[in-house]
Amino acid sequence: MRTLTSSRSTAPLALAATLLAAFVFLFAWPQPASAHDALVDSSPAADSTVETLPGELTLTFSAALIGGDGSTEIVVTDAAGESVTDGAAELDGAMVTQPLVAEADAGQYQVLWKVVSSDGHPTSGEFAFTVATSTLPAEPSAAPTETVAPTPDETQTAAPAEDPSMESIASFSPGWLIGGAVVLLVVAILLFLLLRRRGPRDSESDTPAER
Repeated sequence: MRTLTSSRSTAPLALAATLLAAFVFLFAWPQPASAHDALVDSSPAADSTVETLPGELTLTFSAALIGGDGSTEIVVTDAAGESVTDGAAELDGAMVTQPLVAEADAGQYQVLWKVVSSDGHPTSGEFAFTVATSTLPAEPSAAPTETVAPTPDETQTAAPAEDPSMESIASFSPGWLIGGAVVLLVVAILLFLLLRRRGPRDSESDTPAER
């Protein structure tokens, strides 16, 4: 009888000790914190060098992200700090795509990203990559000033410069020449008639002198 009583008295103590150990294991023992979704891949890759700036930047995470207004933000800037993003980022599960501008300079580019992890907590990060060749249009060089030659129409319509020596020639028009010839002809006829009239008188005056 004594043995049965002692076994019954120790049973509640063993049960209480077991529950206490379970409580300590579940609540008092430090548990590992739940990890946020991490960036596992990107294109362009971090610290890589690409020939020219691609048309878009893609980020791939370890799990599907949570979308919504302002939940996903991507900022890409060039060496001068100017943004080269072209529109808003697009979320598709665990992948984020950010369109970029078509023309960009060579140099280092900085990427800043912020997303909402699948556990509901925001997470962010940054990395850089390098562009080797610029795709900006070449600036036109200053061309020397050229004298514009007149077109054929302008050459034909332009009046020639007047030569002072031609004015004297132009004054002797055919009308003046004809008038001068007529005057000379009249003078010649008058002289001829005058000489003809004086001819017989001179001969008559000479005849009595011979007598």
